[in-house]
Amino acid sequence: MKPSALLACTAITLLAFAPAALAQPAPAATPVSAPAKVKSKTLAIILFPRFETLDVFGPVEMWGRLEDYEIVTVSEHGGTITSAQGIDTVIDYSFADAPQFDIIMIPGGMGTRTEVNNPVMLDFLRKQDEGTEYTTSVCTGAAVLAKAGLLDGRKATSNKMAWVFATSQDNDVLWQPSARWVEDGKYVTSSGISAGIDMALALIEDLESREKAENVAKVAEYIWNDNPADDPFAVEIGNTN
Repeated sequence: MKPSALLACTAITLLAFAPAALAQPAPAATPVSAPAKVKSKTLAIILFPRFETLDVFGPVEMWGRLEDYEIVTVSEHGGTITSAQGIDTVIDYSFADAPQFDIIMIPGGMGTRTEVNNPVMLDFLRKQDEGTEYTTSVCTGAAVLAKAGLLDGRKATSNKMAWVFATSQDNDVLWQPSARWVEDGKYVTSSGISAGIDMALALIEDLESREKAENVAKVAEYIWNDNPADDPFAVEIGNTN
């Protein structure tokens, strides 16, 4: 083939493929996600062996939608803590390396029978309480707060099925035998197990808005008992165990 013919064939070939090459779309730009909101405050769940699982994860389900609060866990030694139902939870902080938290919550469970006599736990609660916005409890967690002396002269409640145990920790607490939860200043204590969810929603209302609390309950398909005085498990003094 003559050189001129070869050049002509090459040109025709290039022209044949050029439109296909030009038709290829430009690579799509990689979408840039908005940076995650940095939460400026911390809400710490204080755990111990044999804590009550729902006392913790019921409120956490609700509080997880708070705008400004990161939820963390803390225990005396860190590591992993096992609930009364056998669920292991990995801990973020030990008492030794814990920063000051903005909100603390201590749950109930059979382990509180040990923690009311644990001076390390009681001292940690007292030190944290000096800088908290809110100090809260679910179920017999109130017994531990009471034993630490944090509820003296304040209204508080606890699990009605363990009323004698809880109330015997401190006679200076104004124990409320008929209350789903109780707010007294920055101290918020709730009755047994599921009442912690109602208390958690009430705290969302305090921190953000009623609308936010109702929306969180709706998303969870949870019927919020929003009246703290509506306590179907209320006890009469002298008729408790």
